[in-house]
Amino acid sequence: MVAMDPEQLNAFLEAAFPSSRFPFQVTRADDDGVELVVGVEAVQLRPGGTISGPTLMTLADTVAYVAVVSRIGPEFLTVTSHLAIDFVRKPAAGGLRATGEVLKLGRRQALISVRIYSDLNDELVAHATVTYALPSTPTVPRADLA
Repeated sequence: MVAMDPEQLNAFLEAAFPSSRFPFQVTRADDDGVELVVGVEAVQLRPGGTISGPTLMTLADTVAYVAVVSRIGPEFLTVTSHLAIDFVRKPAAGGLRATGEVLKLGRRQALISVRIYSDLNDELVAHATVTYALPSTPTVPRADLA
């Protein structure tokens, strides 16, 4: 069950990361997961014009964060406890689209699967699994765990 829609999630991201250089935009939040898009600037490219690994990892982590928050509500203290990423193919300079699916939402942790695609050709460029630690005292009641 989704607790926040894309508009609410975008406002939440702005509040959580007010000085972020990454212009993330949540485009979907539903029972199947979330989707974010982001443009890429020259500073995020490696020599040869490919998008840097740290940029992809930041996107994967942000998508996972949004996926969890979309389910539990506006909780700033949800934090990454593990992130594993596989770089599938070299992404050309261009925008990225990423999807996140909550595989398991427990009382203390959430497990999220993230897929990152190139906007240029819609090819999968990276896959990540991310574990988030959930705060022991949520600021919003968790109806899904009652």
